[in-house]
Amino acid sequence: MTHGAVIVYLYVLVFSQRALTALIQTQQTVMAAVGEQACLKCQLVKYKDVLQVTWQKVLPDGEMNVATYNRYGERVNPGFQGKVEFKDAGLQDSSIVIKEVTEQDEGCYRCLFNTYPDGALICSTCIKLYELHGPFLHIKESNSSDEVIVSCSATARPAPTVTLNVHNHNSSTHSDHNTNGTVTVTTTAVLQRLNDNSTQVECAVQVPSVPPKLVFGTIFEAKQPSTDGFRAESESDSMVYMRIVVASIIVGVVCVALVSLWWCVHKWSRPHMDPEEIKTPLKPQDYHSTTTPLCQQHNEQTGTRQRMSTVKKEKHDSQKASSPKDGCKKKLFCDSE
Repeated sequence: MTHGAVIVYLYVLVFSQRALTALIQTQQTVMAAVGEQACLKCQLVKYKDVLQVTWQKVLPDGEMNVATYNRYGERVNPGFQGKVEFKDAGLQDSSIVIKEVTEQDEGCYRCLFNTYPDGALICSTCIKLYELHGPFLHIKESNSSDEVIVSCSATARPAPTVTLNVHNHNSSTHSDHNTNGTVTVTTTAVLQRLNDNSTQVECAVQVPSVPPKLVFGTIFEAKQPSTDGFRAESESDSMVYMRIVVASIIVGVVCVALVSLWWCVHKWSRPHMDPEEIKTPLKPQDYHSTTTPLCQQHNEQTGTRQRMSTVKKEKHDSQKASSPKDGCKKKLFCDSE
């Protein structure tokens, strides 16, 4: 085989391999945050007779099988069990999920569609890690009552972009490189406080190839200062004094009411006694001679009737003794004897 024939053969081989690779649709770079999950997906653009789909991890010294799927089912190799699982298991499209990704999971992976009669169709996709903490938005007062200081920060790897989205402001950005490879970026701005309306502040943080993260805050309107500071202070002191006086009056009234209530309850709870009775002890009553009111009334009425009968009888006897007729009769009776 001549030198030209070798070049033509290699050209045809490379072209055919690229043509076969173009049959697979995938995402070349997958961004994943540390501690989250990464999803790798491969899909055939054109239908092929696929016998098995194999996922491999590319290592410096070769490739390592991660998982396989065929008509008999799916299988995850022992070194990746609990770490990798199939999300979509199929012969025309396949996707796997790598859970809680770390730096050891970063790198490239290959998906192989073993077809008949074309052989293996291979495509690569790579995981690139990033680390992002934040954003954190802080709003605090400045030395001037008409201004506020707004700061937004985030820590990430690679270095993040921190942007404050507000109108008419001058901002400054400061970066700090940490020992673990992350970078902390802080953006600070001094904003004018509005007198008649509140202002919403938006902070956006982004790392390359990753959608931005947003956080919002509100700057409230400024309070109108008093035209006479001394008068305002005096009015405030007067209000405090009035509140103290009113509170004292209320407390006094409540105390007097409680004392009066206690005195009344204590007085009426004791039995009512005449002062003379309190000084002179009462004689003990004879409980045996005690009668009920009805019996006493009956006895009194009976005694009255008896006394009236006795008086009438005595009067009748006296009249009878003093009568002349009776005396004559008695005298005649005696003379006849």
